Amino acid sequence: MSFLTEQEQDLVTSAIADAEKMTSGEIRIAVEKHCNGEAFDRATAYFTKLGMDKTSLHNGVLIYLAYDDHKFAIIGDRGINRVVPPDFWETTQVAMKAHFAGGNIVNGLIAGIRLAGEKLAIHFPHRNGDINELPNDIIFMDKKGI
Repeated sequence: MSFLTEQEQDLVTSAIADAEKMTSGEIRIAVEKHCNGEAFDRATAYFTKLGMDKTSLHNGVLIYLAYDDHKFAIIGDRGINRVVPPDFWETTQVAMKAHFAGGNIVNGLIAGIRLAGEKLAIHFPHRNGDINELPNDIIFMDKKGI
């Protein structure tokens, strides 16, 4: 059995697409079974490996989840980090964790996507000519071998 069903994956990728309609920012989800060490450190490494630091306005957001270890992190690139309140990522994690604690991983991911998307839309609104710089699919890191 897969961690997320195809229908659940579709819900998450649809939430990303909906959020990105309002912003030039990019949101990605990376999941894997286990995380050795701190989730934030792992997310930071994947952020770079996935090229999220190469968006034109440096406004990428990565939500990382190690599902068997119950660890996750959400990080943004320097463009968004300059404009969000210092506690923004922590408050986003609290909202996500409320869903995770109830066993609803999909709603937790969607909550994080929506909150990040709303903040991105304020500071990096969608403009004519904006392109989707990064794919919206969920990255299963165990399968990618990264």
